[in-house]
Amino acid sequence: MSMNPAIEATTPAAPPNTPATPAEASPDVVRTQRSGPVAVISIHRPERRNALNMRIKQALVEALQAAEDDPAVSAVVLTGSEGYFVAGTDIAEMAGMSPADHVRLETGRLFEVVRGLAKPTIAAVEGYALGGGCELALACDMIVAADDAQFGQPEIRVGIMPGAGGTQRLLRSAGRYKALLWTLLGENIPAREAYVANLVSELVAPGQALERAVAIATRLAGMPPLAVQAIREAVRLGGDVPLETALALERRYFERLFASEDQKEGMQAFLEKRRPQYKGR
Repeated sequence: MSMNPAIEATTPAAPPNTPATPAEASPDVVRTQRSGPVAVISIHRPERRNALNMRIKQALVEALQAAEDDPAVSAVVLTGSEGYFVAGTDIAEMAGMSPADHVRLETGRLFEVVRGLAKPTIAAVEGYALGGGCELALACDMIVAADDAQFGQPEIRVGIMPGAGGTQRLLRSAGRYKALLWTLLGENIPAREAYVANLVSELVAPGQALERAVAIATRLAGMPPLAVQAIREAVRLGGDVPLETALALERRYFERLFASEDQKEGMQAFLEKRRPQYKGR
């Protein structure tokens, strides 16, 4: 959802029954660059503040899947361009959609792909992360945001509600009362307030979000891959079950890591006072 629905509604869009094809999902709107073991995936639609449409969603899915399949990539950073993360979802494209269109076109697939990615994903947020942009950031493992960035779920202002995780992730991070305040009024959430409410991992000076996110991702790339995956799964699954179940889940993941070569290498390296060489086995 864009910060300015009136502006979004003025731009022509392809009919909702015309999904983006791989040829249409060109690298012009989504670009991938490598920074060592980190894939930096950026959205380039500055004339619309990087608002999401089906073309961009398809291109992002393809870029994320390519990063997941690349053995040289250990972590992913997702960002925008020209001072914006994602200012919303293209209302001009979405306005004429039916419920069946959303199902047939899998308009929520991008968010599922981000949530299910096997490699750690960090959102680097400058400017606006609104509506689908906020939900895209919240689907990542971590969010690094400029301290003047703005988050928000303004869907109610155009007659709908968040549909890609906004209500549920705000609920689980900030609690019921903040989640209802933000989603029912649709007002922007300043980055500092989002940080206090546990929506943001780290705040940085304006213009520094991408650099800091890449630095964190690079450090993650040096961690034992199996342990990284186990921690991510324990946190993701543990948040939706009773505490005793979550503790048992954590214990099982902990025990399973003792069957890995990385556990033996990590502990032996510690005892020998040398840098470990992890292999993800």
